[in-house]
Formats: sequence, C-alpha cells, structure tokens
Amino acid sequence: MIFKNYVDMHTHTNNSFDGNYPIEELCEAAIEKGIKILAFTDHVEMDYFTEKGFDKDAENSYADMLRAKEMFKDRIDLCVGIELGEPTYNKELSESLIASRDYDFVIGSIHNLRKTDDFCELKYDGLDIDSLLTTYFEELKLLADWAKFDTFAHLTYPLRYIVGENKIPVDMSKYQKDVDEILSLLVAKDKALEINTSGLRQPIGITMPDESVVRRFKELGGKMITVGSDSHFTAHMGAGIEQGMLLAKQCGFDSVYVFKKRQPIEIEII
Repeated sequence: MIFKNYVDMHTHTNNSFDGNYPIEELCEAAIEKGIKILAFTDHVEMDYFTEKGFDKDAENSYADMLRAKEMFKDRIDLCVGIELGEPTYNKELSESLIASRDYDFVIGSIHNLRKTDDFCELKYDGLDIDSLLTTYFEELKLLADWAKFDTFAHLTYPLRYIVGENKIPVDMSKYQKDVDEILSLLVAKDKALEINTSGLRQPIGITMPDESVVRRFKELGGKMITVGSDSHFTAHMGAGIEQGMLLAKQCGFDSVYVFKKRQPIEIEII
C-alpha cells in the first residue's frame, strides 16, 4: 500500500556519528521515494555532549538543515529536528540546547544506561538481562516524566540487539506494568509515541515498539503517533513507513503527526 500522505520523522545525515550521507543526497532520495514531509534528526547524545563532539555535531546539523530547507523548499517540506539521546542524564544542558535553536521537532530517546555502552555494543553473554531491562525501563519512565521532547523514540530499542541479533528470548509480559507507566506518562504529558520502522529491516523483524504496545497506547488514551524510518542511508529513507502507518491505522489511529515549531500537525493516514 502506498499512502498519499507519506512522511518520515526520524532520519540521520552524516552529522550523526553513525550517519553516512550528506543532507543533499538524502533529500534527493526522499523526493524520489515520494516522501512529502521529512524530518532530519541527527544524534546528539547528552551524556557525552562535549566529550565526544556532539556539541559540534548539533551545530553542523542545524546549519545544514536550515540550508537544505531553503534549497529544497519547492520540492519537499523539511522539519528541522534533533534526536536527544539520554537527555535526562543532563537535564539542564538538554533544556539549554533545545531552547538555543529554533527546532521544529525534538525526539527523546535512550540508547544506553548511565556510564554504560550503547545497547548495540554490549556483549550479552553472562549479562543479567532482566536487571538490564528493568533499569532501562526505569530510565524510560524518567524520560517520559521529563517530557521536554515531542515524540518518544523506539521504546523497545534494546530488543533489537537482545532478541534480534543475539536470539535471547525476552518475556515482555514481565515488564507490562513498566510499559503501562511509561505510556500513561506520555498520555498525561500529551506527547507522541514513535513507531520506529527500522526493526522491519533488521533481524528482529518488527517495529519498535510492536503492535501490542501501540495498541496499548491507544487504550490508555494516547492521541499522537509519529512514524520514522531511523534511516542512516539513502536506500533506507522512508523504509517501512507504509507498514508503520498501516500499523497505526490498525491500532485505531486515523492520523500520524508531524511537528513545526514544536507544535503538532495532524496528517491523515490516506
């Protein structure tokens, strides 16, 4: 199925440490794929903001987005975004950063526990998976309660590596109370939940979060969904977005959302 209102609200340029293409090439790829509204959301990890050069990445990314917004204004609608990783590990700095620039859209995410490597870099043999996930969900609660973002990214991110790549089974029913608390905070704070489609092209084979979580968000009163490919390559721009929008529809959402100047804009799923 090809949706008329085709949007991608989570993508990365070469201003992300794991990005691969300049913004111009990504814009051309998105236009070719029929994407109507596009957000660039380069990584800025707040627990290593100056130590690993994320301050410079944020500066370069913002300048590139403003330039591309003008360059492609007649061809695609660009949203100036940022993915704040671990913002609650340094709340004051995070709040200062997003107040210092005119962002359209802020993603909140957690990629690693405090003073710990990214989940993609961990060696899972011998690790206490239950303790790891319990601590992760506690951090997600703090992030959801902070709520200075617009959408809450890839809620089940560690499963990409634990289940998908390392084939370690996880019984998510053990964490249902935690997930409900996170979703309820998002509802109370009037924040969006992201359907991240990158898992569809990875070994885990499902969106992050999956249908059960998206459906539960709706049951708890969730109103806003964003969809994002989490692309780091031209080939992945818009990847899985149709499936993500269809999933949102199946879970009772008639629209997805984009953001301009930090304000939600409803986009009907058609």
